[in-house]
Amino acid sequence: MAGAPTVASLFAQRVVVGVGDLGVSNNTAITLSTYALGSCVAVVTYDPVSKAGGLLHLMLPESTISPEKAVSQPAMFVDTGMPALFRAVIGIRGERSRLRIFVAGGASVLSGTDNFKIGERNIRATQAWLTLNGFSVRASAVGGVISRTVHLNIGTGEVSMKTPLTNERFSLVP
Repeated sequence: MAGAPTVASLFAQRVVVGVGDLGVSNNTAITLSTYALGSCVAVVTYDPVSKAGGLLHLMLPESTISPEKAVSQPAMFVDTGMPALFRAVIGIRGERSRLRIFVAGGASVLSGTDNFKIGERNIRATQAWLTLNGFSVRASAVGGVISRTVHLNIGTGEVSMKTPLTNERFSLVP
């Protein structure tokens, strides 16, 4: 019957990852989503063999500004959130050597002068952490002045990214 839902679509679920949080899954019916990335950065990681993936929505480059917050909400910061993301994905059978990475966000969305340059600092800190830990980024959409929304389909490894102007798709599968 044309237009009838598939069994998989009946059980598909969206898990929303909030600001300063992370989510991981190896359930192929799950889509991890985060909304309205401005100066924040989303880091998506995916193992195409085990179909284990994760999404981190980080806010700030370093936890030294609020060590107590870093303890209660480590995903808020690059230096504490990145290790937490990778530990979590490896904990659900993601293999470090197979991980594919997508990075988005880090925009300068404030009107006027952004003296703190949080978006730029988030991008630099994220790239530095990935490089220091031997990871390369498969695709990215960072900087600029527009917000982004990112979705990771665990079943397919497809990342979809929406902006006020575009809808783009990136595959994290070889």
